[in-house]
Amino acid sequence: MKQFEIPAFYRSPIISKVKAKRKLDDPRKKDFTPSFLDFGNVKFYIARHFGFCYGVENAIEIAYRAIIENPNKKIFLLSEMIHNPDVNADLTANGIRFIQDTDGSQLINWSELSENDIAIIPAFGTTVEIEGILKNIGINIEKYNTTCPFVEKVWNRSEKLGSDAHTIIIHGKYNHEETRATFSRSIQNAPALIIKDIEEAKFLGAVIQGKVSTQNFYDYFDGKHSEGFDPEKHLLKIGVVNQTTMLASDTQEITEFLREVMIDNYGSENIKNHIADTRDTLCYATNDNQSATHGLMETDADLAIVIGGHNSSNTTHLVELLEQKFKTFFIRSANDINEKGHIQDFNIHTKQIEDKLLFSDDKKSEKIIITSGASCPDSITDGIIQKILELKNSSTDIQKVIDEFVINPHQ
Repeated sequence: MKQFEIPAFYRSPIISKVKAKRKLDDPRKKDFTPSFLDFGNVKFYIARHFGFCYGVENAIEIAYRAIIENPNKKIFLLSEMIHNPDVNADLTANGIRFIQDTDGSQLINWSELSENDIAIIPAFGTTVEIEGILKNIGINIEKYNTTCPFVEKVWNRSEKLGSDAHTIIIHGKYNHEETRATFSRSIQNAPALIIKDIEEAKFLGAVIQGKVSTQNFYDYFDGKHSEGFDPEKHLLKIGVVNQTTMLASDTQEITEFLREVMIDNYGSENIKNHIADTRDTLCYATNDNQSATHGLMETDADLAIVIGGHNSSNTTHLVELLEQKFKTFFIRSANDINEKGHIQDFNIHTKQIEDKLLFSDDKKSEKIIITSGASCPDSITDGIIQKILELKNSSTDIQKVIDEFVINPHQ
């Protein structure tokens, strides 16, 4: 696999060695058990897969290359490069300006851009409409396009489905940048509809089976379907694709449910004429991270720490999985843990930051799960591990533990 040139401060002395050893021992990624680091009074279960994926490293490499290659030009990002506050803060510190926020609200008017400026398309991609605006200004949109190859794979599949007269069902969050981009492309070739979860899929199933009126469909999916969408005509033949950061298991559940609806309507012998097999569009990195999280759930840990931006979809899904079994904290960096052992935990249900006590007073030893989203640099994970060791007054040398892990990772 390609090695990316990204700034050195994104790398890490701890996690990089753990990942390198696991990759050497398990090149085909068959083993999803966590790595175990024993520091005596603190023991870490570290996910087999986490942190920067191919698409994110590719995006960061291109963004920093744009900075280096254009020292005297104005450089703009359409929106956040990835959903990580530290990465975006560093890009801003290097002079990059954001044109829109993550919801698509305008921060900089298009009139401020000229053909001499640089515009970077983020890893989530962008809409056909925004590409058209940039082209009309005269900006080269290809040179610094960081769209993830796996997002583009979904777009290509959607185009093929549309050419085969399928309606595109997009499993995603309606206002997420990637979903907006996928929807924008899908409607170029076919009717399209966005659904966010299995409950919306069940409502859609009732529509397909004629149990829900057309007006109820329009009310329920208001603003989430293409113009002119006719549920009586456009739900006869469908294909499901996803926002790549959604839980793959959820996408598969939705697809299987809709497949059963189609079988009930048309019979198993005709199923290929009514729903496409789109399993090949699921992102490998999202799958790996989620499989590794299931591996973490087999441990006897006391608590879990998930690291990433609070608006990161794939990171939120890791929290959803781990909190089913463990006391789980969702933080952005070591700055969210203070010297008294309090942690600023982001509650994904209330969308509020809550001050909590990280450790139990009555435990002499803590077993802690560590994982992060696809947009979190390993250096941030390192910082959290080091902060915890400081708080627990661990006297065990970090390098010694890493050296022992490299020699015997299955201790």
